[in-house]
Amino acid sequence: MIWTTLILAGVVTFFTRFSMIILLKKDYFSPRAKIVLSYVPSAVFPAIIFPAVFFDNSGQLGFLDNPKVIAASIALLIGYLTESVIATIFSGLAVLWFIIFLV
Repeated sequence: MIWTTLILAGVVTFFTRFSMIILLKKDYFSPRAKIVLSYVPSAVFPAIIFPAVFFDNSGQLGFLDNPKVIAASIALLIGYLTESVIATIFSGLAVLWFIIFLV
């Protein structure tokens, strides 16, 4: 029963999202709306990342003893300098793992 419910929920979720992609045509939006909507990922991404980086396991806002803040700062710097997503991800992970496991 649980697996049936999970599969049914997944299928319903897939088709509700897929239907919006199929039904909306490329010429449906005005050029101005396309420009405005192009900024949505840049606005949503920080809202997803901020709690993961700045909140500790207890839900408190921590800056001083949080290794994720240091790793994110260095990854931000590397991303700005190299403009490479792969370099940003690898540098952030390397710094985070270095701080967690070796410091």
